[in-house]
Amino acid sequence: MPNVRLALAQTNPTVGDIAGNLATIWEVIVEATEKKAELLVFGEMAITGYPIEDLASRESFILEAQHGIKTLAEKLSNPQFVDLAVVIGHPALASAKERTGWAIAKNCATVIIGGKIVGTYSKHHLPNYSVFDEYRTFVPGDELLTFEHKNLRFSTIICEDIWQSGGPVAKLREAKTDVALILNGSPFEIDKDDRRLALVTELTEKYDCAAAYVNLVGGQDDLVFDGDSIIVDSHAKVIARLKQFKTDLVLIDIEAKDQLAVVGEHYLTKPNENWQTWNALVLGLKDYVQKNGFKSVVLGLSGGIDSAVCATIAADALGAINVFGVSMPSRYSSNHSKEDALDLATRGGINFQIQAIEDLVHPFESQLILEGLPAENLQARVRGIILMALSNKEGHLTLTTGNKSELAVGYSTIYGDTVGGYAPLKDVEKTLVWELARWRNAYAVSRGEIEPIPLNSIEKPPSAELKPDQVDQDSLPPYDVLDAILDAYINKRQSRAEIIASGFDETIVHKVLTLVDRAEWKRRQGAVGPKITGMAFGRDRRLPITNKYKG
Repeated sequence: MPNVRLALAQTNPTVGDIAGNLATIWEVIVEATEKKAELLVFGEMAITGYPIEDLASRESFILEAQHGIKTLAEKLSNPQFVDLAVVIGHPALASAKERTGWAIAKNCATVIIGGKIVGTYSKHHLPNYSVFDEYRTFVPGDELLTFEHKNLRFSTIICEDIWQSGGPVAKLREAKTDVALILNGSPFEIDKDDRRLALVTELTEKYDCAAAYVNLVGGQDDLVFDGDSIIVDSHAKVIARLKQFKTDLVLIDIEAKDQLAVVGEHYLTKPNENWQTWNALVLGLKDYVQKNGFKSVVLGLSGGIDSAVCATIAADALGAINVFGVSMPSRYSSNHSKEDALDLATRGGINFQIQAIEDLVHPFESQLILEGLPAENLQARVRGIILMALSNKEGHLTLTTGNKSELAVGYSTIYGDTVGGYAPLKDVEKTLVWELARWRNAYAVSRGEIEPIPLNSIEKPPSAELKPDQVDQDSLPPYDVLDAILDAYINKRQSRAEIIASGFDETIVHKVLTLVDRAEWKRRQGAVGPKITGMAFGRDRRLPITNKYKG
């Protein structure tokens, strides 16, 4: 018989819904107990959701979370849970002496055994980069929490502690830890799962212990938590991985730190990169819609690649019946664009209607005597008015369909095609949009389904169709060149001189970087969208709008 049957629980909490999150946690506890679990580990801040940002500065919120822990412990005092240990993440108030500035809380993990709280660990290393700003909201802890259960020694640590050297993690060997329990709220980024795995395997080798890494799952504003929890033995062998982008519960029998066996089904091979990226976008949209009380979405269908991919993501996330596409042709719209929009809606089974804009555009043009760029922007703004009117009338969330490349260079009309409450492609560069479209069609074929995205939408030159014979490359470099320059400037933070020295045309580089710098004001007003890269617009990249630096 094993010493301990460990259960790893990937839950999808909603930030602020402490009662709802606790109800879900209790359901998982009951299920794990029925499966004979003796130690159950949840993710970081599972009680409140994560990140809680400045909710951490509200004492009433933190006290409610602490009360939730006490209530949970009381329920676990029932004799049927006498042998069960639960480790769960939550915020707690720091002492008056520990508080600094706005920071009045600690990011904690509490251990409950047989209904008794036996210890609480406070996160030592606080992330203060990218989307994280925990110096503002939390104060650090300092001591490693180790406890014994069923003849094994477990140590509890939290997320960032394994990404930094020193601190409580350095005491794992000294504490004679058999299994490190690592609670996480680690958002998805392309290739990040490989870095996480490397960190965990390195930890097991360095400190001679097994490690259970338990992550959250679900969308939270611009973040997507992908799950992908793992357990690794003391020889750095991966014993099990939990599902990506889904709640999950996996049990592992532990005889010793180097003797672990998974109970039931699990997987070890991770899906390919495009599958992961697509499902991150789907989950981000699904949870944003549902957690904010919407049931459906509306978006413009131009017949182009961006709206086609957005509509398909939405159908995968919410079901086609809850996706409402609107074709809004102007006098410049080509027949193939109108036909491609209808083709997309038919293939995917989404709701479809046509709202021509010419009769709405003409009075503005006549009264204001508009032509050229102002007239082009007017068309986009009329389309935005139509979408928001339908949103108000029918209760849909409006999706804006712009991609990261367009957002970077300001290739969008403010209050026009930027209108919307959520931007599924906000962190997806144009070349990746095409790649994902081809992948999604191939995935459909592999499952014996109809390709959801019309081939013509993928292959035709992209165009805003705001004037005769317009294509994007009239005013932008080819997208493969543009995306490469943007990657160097935005993701890699290279200077103009460095980008030019790497082989790009000097004139093109100056043009692109000038467009990026000038568009900061637009990005500040843009909709939230799911982060999938290490440098998404928003909290990742914060630059002044008024800025004369051209380096």
